[in-house]
Amino acid sequence: MTADEGAKPDTPLSIKDCALITLATGRRAMNLRELGVALGDAPLNSIYYHFWGGLLRPSFADPEYQNDFAGWARQSLHDDRLAERLAIVDPTAYTDLEDLRRDLIEIIEERLEESELVPWAKREQQFTFVESQIVVFDTEIRIDDPAALVDLLPTLSPGSIFYHFIDARRRNPEWIDDFRRWLKGFGERYDKLTQRIGSLDPHFGSLTEMREDLSRIFRGYFEWERL
Repeated sequence: MTADEGAKPDTPLSIKDCALITLATGRRAMNLRELGVALGDAPLNSIYYHFWGGLLRPSFADPEYQNDFAGWARQSLHDDRLAERLAIVDPTAYTDLEDLRRDLIEIIEERLEESELVPWAKREQQFTFVESQIVVFDTEIRIDDPAALVDLLPTLSPGSIFYHFIDARRRNPEWIDDFRRWLKGFGERYDKLTQRIGSLDPHFGSLTEMREDLSRIFRGYFEWERL
C-alpha cells in the first residue's frame, strides 16, 4: 500500500438533511420587460431558488422546464421560443450567480428585440420573485468507509441529496458536491469514482433520479472493485 492509498479524510462524511423556507422579495413581473428589470436587482439567492427550488417543492407546475423562468415564459407568456432558450441555461456551468443573472437578462433583451409586442401575463399569473433560506438537519449518520454509501444512498431523503449533491456546490471552494470533496480526502484512491460522479448533471432530472444515478455509480464501482 502506498502512502496515498492509506490517506483518509480528517473527518467522516456527516449526512445532513434540509428544507427550504421561502421568503417574499416584493418583486413581481407581469410582462417580459418587467421580468428583465426585476432580474437586474433581484437578490442572488432568489435567482438560485428559481433554478433549484422546484426540486424540493411538493409539486412543480411544468416539469418539462427545469427552472421557474422558463416555466413562466411557457405557461403565462405562451412564448415557446423564449421558454426553450431559458430552459437550456444550465446553472451548474456558473460559479458566479452574477454571471448567470447577466446571461438571463441578455436572453430576455434579445427576445424583446425580436418581438413587435411585449408579451403580458394575466394578473393572477404574474411572476413573483421569492428567495429562500436553507434549514439543515443533522441525521447523526457518519460515514468512514465510502463503500458504506452503496447501501446508504438508496435510503437518503431528497433533502439529503439536495444538500450534499446540489447545494454543496455553493459551500465548497472547489464548486463540487460533498461526495467528491470527501472522496478526494483519500488521495487518488477513488479518482475513478469521483470522475463518474462528476459526469452527472444535476440540472436535468429529479432528486429521486439523482439518488438512483448516484446509487448506481457507487454500486457499480464497488462491485467492480471486488472482482
